[in-house]
Amino acid sequence: MENIYYILFVSLFLWYFVYLRKVAEVGKKQAQYYCKKENLQFIAIARTSSVLRFSKQFGIHWLSTFSFEFSGDGEASYKGELTLRGLTLDNLTTPPYRV
Repeated sequence: MENIYYILFVSLFLWYFVYLRKVAEVGKKQAQYYCKKENLQFIAIARTSSVLRFSKQFGIHWLSTFSFEFSGDGEASYKGELTLRGLTLDNLTTPPYRV
């Protein structure tokens, strides 16, 4: 009976790892799309957190926050923040930047 629990635990761990990779790819695509749309240079992205949340509107979902770097003039770099709710973009904020 305990073997089933081991298999379940390993399966959940593998699913979580694959899901986080998918979330990272979607986050990178969203940041690159934003930079391309605003004529900015995309530099890098990093996930800062992923937490399981519950709300009445969305139910149980993963809330992932990313920090990404971009440049408006090719010399200075700025940090923006991107939030994904599941695999959909929830919020994207950038500081004022030089073009």
